[in-house]
Amino acid sequence: MKNAVFERHELCRRLGIEGKTLDEWLQCKIIGPFGFSDDHTPLFTESAVVDGEHIKRLRELGYDIKEIQKIIRKIGLPRVGDRKNASEKKQKFLTVGALAEKAGVSPRTIKHWEDMGIIEPNMRSEGGFRYYGDIYIYLCNLIKDLQLFGYSLVDIKMISDLFRYYLAIQQNPDSSPAVEKEARLETMLQEIDRLFKKIALLKAGIGRWEDLLKRKRKEVAAARLETQKKVNPPKKGEPLAKNNFA
Repeated sequence: MKNAVFERHELCRRLGIEGKTLDEWLQCKIIGPFGFSDDHTPLFTESAVVDGEHIKRLRELGYDIKEIQKIIRKIGLPRVGDRKNASEKKQKFLTVGALAEKAGVSPRTIKHWEDMGIIEPNMRSEGGFRYYGDIYIYLCNLIKDLQLFGYSLVDIKMISDLFRYYLAIQQNPDSSPAVEKEARLETMLQEIDRLFKKIALLKAGIGRWEDLLKRKRKEVAAARLETQKKVNPPKKGEPLAKNNFA
């Protein structure tokens, strides 16, 4: 799990404010969500809690909303690590149900993959709701592809761990000893080569089946047409039925 995320009521509880107060802050754009779920629920991170505390202090000091807006425009609020620039496009996140629907699997399957450590949500709310970025639709389809290639979920978990490790050393090249890094990268190369071999076999198999099915389609369509002639012989002067399957 990468980040904790708060829904509207959770942020209000953390800040000790009423919902209408938060709505006013949102409307005046002195605080904003990190992103939105697929059902348009605003999602907030820890930076919104920090911002909210600063806004509360300014209100306690007697500043009204317009004055706080001016302060934010001129000098901004004290920054924290995960705050996004206000001009950046807000991210959209999927609930488990929405991700499952878009990936063509059941929510139970998503939960099972998560329990095995194959995937993990971008964020989880205090209430236990899990949220995923759009990239997870692609990742779920990759998992389904690997299953079609004959990989077990244990194998897929190993591949997932290797790619996570690779992303980690990309972000921080000195995070692992050189010997460990070399060994894991070698394992990744071996897995990539294995996948290429499986894909080549699948392509060859698909080609054979395409050729076979094309021939059989013509043969079956011709046999069906002959059978139709015997079952329903055309009346005198009536044109013969066309074979639409040839």
